[in-house]
Amino acid sequence: MRTVAFFNNKGGVGKTSLVYHLAWMYSDLDRNVVAADLDPQANLTSMFIDDHSLEPLWEDQGRSTIHGALEPLLEGTGDIGPLHLVERGPGLHLVVGDPRLAAAEDEIARQWNACLDRKPRAFRVVSALWRALRRAATEAEADLVLVDVGPNLGALNRVALVASDSVVVPLTPDLYSLQGLRNLGPTMRDWRGQWAERHPRNPVEDLALPDGAMRLIGYVVRQHAVRHDRPVLAYQRWADRIPGVYSKEVCGQDPQSPLTVGDDPNCLASLKHYRSLMPMAQEARKPMFALEPADGAIGGHTRAVRDCHRDFRVLAESILDKVGTG
Repeated sequence: MRTVAFFNNKGGVGKTSLVYHLAWMYSDLDRNVVAADLDPQANLTSMFIDDHSLEPLWEDQGRSTIHGALEPLLEGTGDIGPLHLVERGPGLHLVVGDPRLAAAEDEIARQWNACLDRKPRAFRVVSALWRALRRAATEAEADLVLVDVGPNLGALNRVALVASDSVVVPLTPDLYSLQGLRNLGPTMRDWRGQWAERHPRNPVEDLALPDGAMRLIGYVVRQHAVRHDRPVLAYQRWADRIPGVYSKEVCGQDPQSPLTVGDDPNCLASLKHYRSLMPMAQEARKPMFALEPADGAIGGHTRAVRDCHRDFRVLAESILDKVGTG
C-alpha cells in the first residue's frame, strides 16, 4: 500500500478537486484506490456523495465516518473501530469525512507530546489514522490511498502527514501560494524530525507504526485564466517564481539555475482551470473528464473534456511512477 497526501496550508488551491479527479482516473485505469477525506470540512465527501445519501451516514452517531472509526480510541473506551467504506465506482472506495473530526485536534496534540514519555495510549492515538487507512486499503484490496487534508498546520494534519508515504503539493500561481510554501517546507521537516524522535520510544511491541517518511514527490500547478493557451501575464510572474521557492523552502536545496514550471522536475503537472467544465461536472456529480453530451458537454466542451482526460491521465501515471506502484 502507498499513501499519498495532497497538502498545502493555503486553501483554495484545488486540492480537493485534484484528489477527486485522480481517484476517478485511477478507477478508469483499473486500479483499486481509496480516497480518504481527513479534512473536517468534508468537501471531498460532498463531491462524492449527495446530501440525501450523506445525512444518514452522519446521523448514525458518525459510525460510518472516519471519526466514528477513531471515536472509541479518542474517548478511551477501546482501539480504532470498524471502518465503513462507500464504493463510488469500480475499484474506487471513499473513507467518509466528518466535521466532528476537528474536535480531535486537542486530544491528538496531547498524545503527540505524551509519546515522548513512552505512553502506550499516546502511540495508539498518533498512529490511529495510519492504521485506519491501512485497514481501508486491505478491505478495498487497494494498493493506493489518496488523502485529502485541511489547509492548516494543526495536530490533525501532522498525524495525517506522518501516516503518508508521499506528499503532493497543489499550488496556484500567486503570492499566497509562494508564502504558503515558505511555511510548509520548514514545518514538514520539523514534523519528520519530531516523529523520528518519538518513533523509537514506542513501548508496545506489537503496535505497528508508520515510518513518517512524508516524501515530497512534487507539486501540481492549477492555472488561472488562460488567453490563447497562455496564462494571463499577471499570474505568469508568480508561476515563474514557483520552482525556485519550492526547491529552496520545501526541498531545502538552493536552485542551481532559474527554471520555469514547464522545465522543473519537481512539477508533476500544470493543469488548466477548465472553468467551463466544473459547473457541469458538479451538476452531473462526475469528474470533468467523464462528461458527456447529455451532461451539456457539446461543441467546444467536447475537446475540453478530451484534454482534461489526457491531462489527468498523464498526472495519474506520473504519480504512480513516483510512488513506485506503476
